[in-house]
Amino acid sequence: MGLEKKIGEIVIEIQQGDITVFDVDAIVNAANSALWMGSGVAGAIKSKGGTEIEAEAMAKGPIIPGQAVITTAGRLPARYVIHCAGMPPGESAQTEYVNSSAVRALELASDKRLESIAFPAIGSGVGGLTHKQSAEAIIKAIIEYAEQSSSIKRVILVGYGEKATSSFAEALQSLV
Repeated sequence: MGLEKKIGEIVIEIQQGDITVFDVDAIVNAANSALWMGSGVAGAIKSKGGTEIEAEAMAKGPIIPGQAVITTAGRLPARYVIHCAGMPPGESAQTEYVNSSAVRALELASDKRLESIAFPAIGSGVGGLTHKQSAEAIIKAIIEYAEQSSSIKRVILVGYGEKATSSFAEALQSLV
């Protein structure tokens, strides 16, 4: 897509594609608070990266919605997967959970001294949020987090389809 903006020391990029193929330090999983990996982004990560990612995540949970945990990335190109709990199992996602879990993901990445992280549209799809709601919550989290000193230099917002990608782009244009 080519859209890129800088907030503090963090460059934010918008790209369309499959988050599981991104060669970054960490990718984010749109998780439920029980951390089991069903369909959508979680299912793709489990399918391509291996069931050990789910086993490692579940051993660290359950967590409260709005929190996040970090695991290894199995067979994925990324080094880590950060599981952001945007919703409880079987319930709808909420923007405050998406925002809070995105901030926590950035903190976990910085704790590991990571420089690059890719986010999907957490809470959209089966989560029930619109792509716009998800995009705005994640970008607000990045803006909030960018005020801190951090190792993170690059954040990629990955839309699986055109609608998610354009929602990220619109939110980035309007909020930054």
